[in-house]
Amino acid sequence: MSKKTDYAAVKAKLKEFLADFQVLDDNGRKEFKYASQITNIAHREQESITIDLDDVAQFDEDLAEAIRSNTRRYVLLVQEVIDELIPTYKEREPAAKDSLDVYINHSKMIEQRVRGEEPDLARANNNRIPPQLTRRYDVAFNAFSTQKPVAIRQIKAEYVGKLINMKGIVTRTTEVKPLMQVATYTCDQCGVETYQIVSGTSFMPQQQCNGEDCRVNRSGGRLSLITRGSKFTKFQEVKIQEQSDDVPQGGIPRTVTVYCTGELTRQCSPGDTVNVTGIYLPLKKEGYMAMMSGLVSDTFIEAHKITKLNKTEGDASLDDEELSEEELAALTETDFYNKLASSIAPEIYGHEDVKKALLLLLVGGVDRNPSGMKIRGNINVLLMGDPGVAKSQLLGYIDRLAPRSQYTTGRGSSGVGLTAAVTRDPLTGETALEGGALVLADQGVCCIDEFDKMDEGDRTAIHEVMEQQTISIAKAGILTTLNARTSILAAANPAYGRYNVKRSISDNINLPAALLSRFDLIWLIADKSDRMNDLRLAKHIAYVHQNCATPQTDTNPLDMKTMRRYVAQCRKKNPIIPQDLTDYITENYVLLREESRNLRRAGGGLFTSARTLLAILRLATALARLRLVDIVEKDDVKEAMRLMEVSKISLKEEDSNRTVQRVVDRIYEDIRKLRQDGQKTMKISDIKERCTAIGYKPTDIDECLAEYESLDIWQLNQPKTKLTFIS
Repeated sequence: MSKKTDYAAVKAKLKEFLADFQVLDDNGRKEFKYASQITNIAHREQESITIDLDDVAQFDEDLAEAIRSNTRRYVLLVQEVIDELIPTYKEREPAAKDSLDVYINHSKMIEQRVRGEEPDLARANNNRIPPQLTRRYDVAFNAFSTQKPVAIRQIKAEYVGKLINMKGIVTRTTEVKPLMQVATYTCDQCGVETYQIVSGTSFMPQQQCNGEDCRVNRSGGRLSLITRGSKFTKFQEVKIQEQSDDVPQGGIPRTVTVYCTGELTRQCSPGDTVNVTGIYLPLKKEGYMAMMSGLVSDTFIEAHKITKLNKTEGDASLDDEELSEEELAALTETDFYNKLASSIAPEIYGHEDVKKALLLLLVGGVDRNPSGMKIRGNINVLLMGDPGVAKSQLLGYIDRLAPRSQYTTGRGSSGVGLTAAVTRDPLTGETALEGGALVLADQGVCCIDEFDKMDEGDRTAIHEVMEQQTISIAKAGILTTLNARTSILAAANPAYGRYNVKRSISDNINLPAALLSRFDLIWLIADKSDRMNDLRLAKHIAYVHQNCATPQTDTNPLDMKTMRRYVAQCRKKNPIIPQDLTDYITENYVLLREESRNLRRAGGGLFTSARTLLAILRLATALARLRLVDIVEKDDVKEAMRLMEVSKISLKEEDSNRTVQRVVDRIYEDIRKLRQDGQKTMKISDIKERCTAIGYKPTDIDECLAEYESLDIWQLNQPKTKLTFIS
């Protein structure tokens, strides 16, 4: 039989701990850690107090363990102890008075005036002002620093009522709404006030007055709810999903519901990786729902502390921690641009310029808002290449490196999954929007693999995001615009699986021009055979596979933590383009436009538009950010244009070697396609009619007929009305 707990002795211990626990401050002086917080609570300068179990363990280890295993009960005990200590620590009356204070003081004054001299008419228990109504603070516990996080899948019945620690990804948050904690009623017959303590998310309102007068006279007074005398607190429901590393083979991610109240609301948003400390509790149901629920109970976690985490590290996020002068000096040494680029996916051999482009994508350009119009600063990159050139590996690394990112694939994503879906809130029954991958990646990076496999209808959903950086919704009576300020990093294969050198670049890419123009950099990577390069690549892959490490190079790659902090510091800069660079940029853009026009006339090249000019400006400002300066220099513009040129250089060589097919030859191929099997003769009028419908000029058709007649491919009769094939 378990030993019965003496809660009076426990309260005495807690009172001693809160009043006497001391820590040393920075100057080595003793400081009463919790007594000073109780003073602030008494003066309404603090709304919550968090007690570390490590501090309780220093005072009494058994007490700390008891709190961990029965946390909900000890929260009530600590609140009772603080209520007893507040009059001792109160030095002055709080200055701010709200309507609830006025209501409580008025009720106390009326009670003293009417019933003070008649103790027999003292209020019943449910008519007395409860301490929950006058209490203006929350009590929370922080778990042991040595307590390991529990996987969401392992949170079972043994943890009910205990303080647990867990990690996960926030998938959904509701709006912050008021939650009733104490309901105050007044009787329409006797005027007595009745108080009802609400412990869950739902309750059954009282109807009949049970005051002394109504009970004796049997008048059956009806109760009316007074919102001015009731107590409400901020409430938010958060859905947390387990991390992908914790999902077993063949399983699907589990989710858990977290209830946040008071100052813990609005602490996280969808897409954040968080560490939650709270109490695992069953959900209490009232009335008809309680009868229908049966023996199985829903569960939730009552949050006590929420901490945002890095994506790959168990420690708290260090992105806000700025780099020191010594660290900056070490990073910005000679050739730091190449050093930072080589630190991106060091296990992948080569692709130096691709890594530089990905580094600029992480840093991003500067947003501009001239007279209400928005010009995006985020950089979009498309990696289009042959199979086996490590496109997906680069996407996976950027997904892990970026502080906020989402990874998805073309076939596994729908238009709704990328933008937003209309769902019904199970708690309130209201229609709500649930953000997709692009909304969750707001102010971050969205990596989309197998971009070419995506359905055309779903692909059009990201057109607005890539330029306007918003998602407009008009569904189920909801008309709104969601922010999706994200950089798109997409990877795709050419139209024919591998790059076909006999066809033009635009034929190989096979994506709409409206979509291609939204990408600042389109990186075309061809897997060309080269003995020396193949040998170095094979040695690199064999070394990484054998040693699970990166081969030694001239520069040691930076770790993810340092890279993330440096990128965060770069994004705080807002460089501008000086006036003297304007002419240089515009002249180069005109040359690019002319070159693109000539290439397209020759049957190759890609379309160049005004968005190309904006892409150059974005890349130049990103390079200036990378150097932590406030003004863009000419070298930044040159490097931006070099990256745009080198992104297509591997295919321009192939494209220049490809002989452009003459119009006469194309007409001959079309005539052969028109010829049916075994057909020896064709009418010239039919040939001209069909070729003209395709878009060929009549003069070109006549030239083709004459040229191939001279080559003895076919013969024409004297009036040139019939064509006869020789072979």
